[in-house]
Amino acid sequence: MTTLVQTPADFAAHIGQKLGTSDWVVLDQHKIDAFAVLTGDDHWIHVDVDRAGRELPDGKTLVHGFLTLSLIPYLQRSVFSVAKRGKGLNYGCNRVRFTSPLQVGSRVRLHQVVKACERLADGARTTFECTIEVEGQDKPALVAETILQMFDQ
Repeated sequence: MTTLVQTPADFAAHIGQKLGTSDWVVLDQHKIDAFAVLTGDDHWIHVDVDRAGRELPDGKTLVHGFLTLSLIPYLQRSVFSVAKRGKGLNYGCNRVRFTSPLQVGSRVRLHQVVKACERLADGARTTFECTIEVEGQDKPALVAETILQMFDQ
């Protein structure tokens, strides 16, 4: 279920609360390869399926940590929405930790908690605690504190 707030500043009423959990997404080799081309990070652990089969645990390639991080804006679309908002931008990250390797074929989803919400003259800057859960694993793949700045409509 998606949390709906009316304005960016309304996140202040949710500080310390879990907003919700995203839909699942599968991280297949096609996504990994496309990310490698886009970023230039073509290290064999990500893109060489044959070598990974011989040399990596479970014989699978690994998802880029930054690919996992970059999924947050996409996944949060199914966590919350803001009814009356103008433009928005990713303001940054306070902390990012890649806590567990993520193998090709994994299903992941996002859990988000509101940590802070600072009212601005024309909107709000909200800090989220983001956890990327891996289906079937106790330890998440990623824990990050992200900041989103949204403007009033």
